[in-house]
This record gives sequence, structure tokens and C-alpha cells, in this order.
Amino acid sequence: MEAMIHIEVAYALPAEQVLLALEVAENTTAEGAIQASGILKKFPDIDLTTSKIGIFGKHIKMDTVLRNKDRVEIYRPLIADPKEVRRQRAAEGKVMKKGGGDVEVA
Repeated sequence: MEAMIHIEVAYALPAEQVLLALEVAENTTAEGAIQASGILKKFPDIDLTTSKIGIFGKHIKMDTVLRNKDRVEIYRPLIADPKEVRRQRAAEGKVMKKGGGDVEVA
């Protein structure tokens, strides 16, 4: 009898988060777990050829062998570049601090 491990497969959209608990064979890869979870049927827009995946926030390859209690996370592409967003916020903050706005002093 083959040893089994408990894992989770996670995927999140802005309005919905899915966390599926599975029991898989001990030598299962991340890709095998994703396939076995059925998540690709629920979310056909997931493309494993381009999607990045990870375990608890650390990027891994599809052929990574899972360990007991791993959580495989399927990541979506970023809509905005975080560095650019920070730059924009910093620029807006500097403009606001310099001007003082249209504040009337009585």
C-alpha cells in the first residue's frame, strides 16, 4: 500500500478564494496535485504552462515533489507592477506635502 500525504491546493480571484484539501500519494508532484484537485475544471482560465505556482509563498516548479501538509498555490498574473504603484504613491505624496493645497487660514 502506497503512503499518502495531506496537501492543499489554493487559488484566489478578487471575489473568490478556493482552498481544496486532498490526500495524494507520497511522491506526487505539484502539477499532479493540481490535476487531481479538479481545480482546472472549476477555473478553465488557469493555464499551467504560464501560471506560476508556489508552496506557502515560495515559487516552485511544476515537478516539485510535495511533502505532507504542503499548500500548492496557483498565482494569477499581476494587474499592476507593484514597484510602479509605489513610485506613483510616493510622487503623489511628495506633491501633496510641497503644495499645502487651497487651505484658507482665518
